[in-house]
Amino acid sequence: MAKFIFITGGVVSSLGKGIAAASLGLLLKRRGYKVLNQKFDPYLNIDPGTMNPYQHGEVFVTDDGAETDLDLGHYERFTDENLSQNSNTTAGSVYLSVLNKEREGGFHGGTVQVIPNVTDEIKRRILLPAAETNADVIITEIGGTVGDIESLPFIEAIRQLKHDAGFENCAYIHLSLLPYIKKAGALKSKPTQHSVKELQGLGIQPDIIMLRSEVPVDAAAKEKIALYCNVSSSAIIQNLNAKSIYEIPLMMEEEGLGSAVCRALSLEDPPPDLGDWRTMVRQLYCPEKKTVVALVGKYTDLRDAYHSVAEALLHAGICNRSEVVIDWVDAETLQSEADVEQRLARADGIIVPGGFGDRGVEGMILAARFARERKVPYFGVCLGMQILVVEYARQVLGLSGAHSTEMNAQTPYPVIALMPDQNGAILGGTLRLGKYECALKPDSLAAAAYRAETVWERHRHRYEFNNAFRADFERHGLRLTGINPERDLVEVVEVPEHPWMLGVQFHPEFKSRPNRAHPLFREFVGAALKAKI
Repeated sequence: MAKFIFITGGVVSSLGKGIAAASLGLLLKRRGYKVLNQKFDPYLNIDPGTMNPYQHGEVFVTDDGAETDLDLGHYERFTDENLSQNSNTTAGSVYLSVLNKEREGGFHGGTVQVIPNVTDEIKRRILLPAAETNADVIITEIGGTVGDIESLPFIEAIRQLKHDAGFENCAYIHLSLLPYIKKAGALKSKPTQHSVKELQGLGIQPDIIMLRSEVPVDAAAKEKIALYCNVSSSAIIQNLNAKSIYEIPLMMEEEGLGSAVCRALSLEDPPPDLGDWRTMVRQLYCPEKKTVVALVGKYTDLRDAYHSVAEALLHAGICNRSEVVIDWVDAETLQSEADVEQRLARADGIIVPGGFGDRGVEGMILAARFARERKVPYFGVCLGMQILVVEYARQVLGLSGAHSTEMNAQTPYPVIALMPDQNGAILGGTLRLGKYECALKPDSLAAAAYRAETVWERHRHRYEFNNAFRADFERHGLRLTGINPERDLVEVVEVPEHPWMLGVQFHPEFKSRPNRAHPLFREFVGAALKAKI
């Protein structure tokens, strides 16, 4: 039977439970265990797909097309395991499932209650991956903070699971803030004590307490927390700030997190194989070069909105032994060619990532023109590819007013248009989602990067390259180098006689790994480094 680890948070949000869960997944996998991570969010949205990026950050997409929390990106990048829709659950989806079952008569006229009906559905979803995979350990992060009203059914469900699955098969980790009061020169344990007391009041005794702190936690502080929280001092793990999130698993191993978990679950504790991870972190910290990439987007005030793109650029930098400095450019500030000249002059490369709506689009088009005319390496991702196509249509094909029908439904030249089966669709879960096949032309930049002629990449979009203009673009030199063979959709475009100008309709950033950069990001950063020289 699989072992279960549940990670809860206390005192405040944004402590880094996702990084802690991902780090633990890596440490257990490198000990030889098959690991699967999950995220359970207490909000009532069905999924994050329709949520504003400024509220939630990016939406991470899995191979099977689930729109999920960005923490699943951390899980995949650290453990190198592709996750599925079963790895992210929200309170909204749980309640929807329970209510649909009630409407269908599934409860045979019985009263539907939070306990046991809602908690049973939560437990079913926690156990689902154990039934569908051969995972040795399932790590479940509970979103929110202990004490939140909306998270109570989840806390009760994981309490019950220890009874259902066996006490020896479950472990609880509580991540709490240990504030440092600078004036007093002291760490204060009272918030953690109260948080653990709250958790104990809900029937859960943590096996391990992780202390999020800005300064080192001394032995006396650990002993005090161990005494008041009824936990062994060897199970008190400090979680300090790090220069990079990729160093955190190494710090957690030094602190003994992996061993503490193995003890709690009665697992063998072989030494983890972290050699390549240590090498990757050393390369990250000791770059030989530096390159500046301008990220031209519409959500730049909240950088989590482009989290996977930023991480993929970082990975590409590691691979190229270069520090990648991201210059965050708000597309709305690019109102004229003079603005673009001034703002993008220092960029060695330009990337335009995904997004929805018309805000800032004209600024992105100006950035694409600047990149094309000045021979600056350009990488367009999803919307960024569509921007490349619109700019090329206007300036090279001479189609004044060319646009996407998402931005201008009355455009005389709809070079980007709605897919026929999307007309009248509701917003939630109706995009083209998940992985699709893409056939690459052998002599293309894309094929050279992938070293393959067929790839599978993840999508999240509703509008497509309009095939009605396909011949016009090809006649004017634009190379359509990636095609979805199933529906004959254009997936990759390249600008000829340019060092590196490429757009993709999919989201390659979701498949990038710190110790295995995505081929397109690797080559883009490599091209930016060459342009710098």
